[in-house]
Amino acid sequence: MKMGLHLGYWNRGPYHAIEIAKEAENLGYDSIWTAEAYGSDCISPLAWLGSHTKKIKLGTSVMQISARTPVAAAMTALTMDHLSEGRFICGIGVSGPQVVEGWYGQGFRKPLERTREWMEIFRQVIAREAPVQFQGNQYQLPFNGQNSMGLGKPLKSITHPLRKHIPVYMGAEGPKNIALSTEIADGWFPIFVSPYRMNIFDESLKNKKDDFEIAAMVQVNVNDDLKAALLPVKMMLGLYLGGMGAKDENFHKNLMERMGFDVQEVQDLYLEGKHMEAIEAVPDALADEISLCGPMDRIKERIQDWKKSDVTTMMIGRSDDAQNDITPIQQFAEMVL
Repeated sequence: MKMGLHLGYWNRGPYHAIEIAKEAENLGYDSIWTAEAYGSDCISPLAWLGSHTKKIKLGTSVMQISARTPVAAAMTALTMDHLSEGRFICGIGVSGPQVVEGWYGQGFRKPLERTREWMEIFRQVIAREAPVQFQGNQYQLPFNGQNSMGLGKPLKSITHPLRKHIPVYMGAEGPKNIALSTEIADGWFPIFVSPYRMNIFDESLKNKKDDFEIAAMVQVNVNDDLKAALLPVKMMLGLYLGGMGAKDENFHKNLMERMGFDVQEVQDLYLEGKHMEAIEAVPDALADEISLCGPMDRIKERIQDWKKSDVTTMMIGRSDDAQNDITPIQQFAEMVL
């Protein structure tokens, strides 16, 4: 199992991740990942980190496809791949209707169709075998829709890609979207996954190739007090279950319920403004299974369960109050290696 470091998205404070990235590379981490929501983008910080490292892979987890046309994303990817000398992994995701329609001003319907079309155009640009042409329901190249002047022509990238195939991983939670990732992508990001309940993904993953990557995000909190260690995980889950999605359309809540956890009370309390009560209502077992928390010896034991699962890379994340602390990534490298 490979080790990755997930830095998440840049919040309100200054960005201090260079030393952490260097240390992760020195410790033998395979990859480092940045994200975006509706603030900083995921590429600029990743390019900055790449300029201060030499061998660690650089991934986006995730680049939101509604933020960029597939051609713009492909231009960014081939640029990053050149600058990093082939270290780039393009992680993508559809986000959710609140962000896509509220922030990007685009419709969210038919996300699977949009992802499939987006990926086909992206692959054409990177392969650079012919001028890009595509006529789909979501995207048309050349464009022939309303307001078209009819003057568009198929084009081929001026910049020759370093690699004809840049790895693409998909963030996905729904069964059909996960299955789509095995068909059109090189890997899958499960945002919340338990090594003890991987069977819920069996149908979606039944057609995955042998080299298909599963890079799971796992929060690590070393603390002799298990309850205290689980608290940041429960805070994160409270937010995702209550505040990251509409009441009747919350992909995270749907996933937790497929995993067998009753989280309706968490959502209800959060939407009523009772955030602390919602956090307390998050099942301890849920928070514990999707993370690595507690005393060092306990975490070492539970890592073995992750190694037995289908997960190929553990992308460790940390709570917001420990973003600049190198100690956790050193501890995790010691436990794994």
